[in-house]
Amino acid sequence: MRFTQDPSSIRNLIRSYAPGEIKINDEVFRHSLIVGPSSIAPGPAIADAGELTAAHTAEIVGLAPELVLVGTGVRQVFPPAEFGAQFLRAGIGFEVMDTGAACRTFNVLATEQRRVVALLLL
Repeated sequence: MRFTQDPSSIRNLIRSYAPGEIKINDEVFRHSLIVGPSSIAPGPAIADAGELTAAHTAEIVGLAPELVLVGTGVRQVFPPAEFGAQFLRAGIGFEVMDTGAACRTFNVLATEQRRVVALLLL
């Protein structure tokens, strides 16, 4: 049996991550992002995950994910409880990790055709 990836549904794969920089497909980003398998949008202009609020969840929830990954930079930093509670109330899974781990996890889940959205802070 031969397995092949259907590239039609996955337009965004994270090719590399370094502190301060994320490469998605052939484009390099140097700011926080909200990325899904077929969308990329600017993320909130904040210094760290501790500044995330419930108001920052609206755009992410609007993408109808089944799981949200939050990459918090070089180290894992948990956002305020009110931020994550918005996803849990909407029945959306929510995971917090450092940005490198979030990039790797996003790629795995996106290639599995999961409805994943990642908020990646630099």
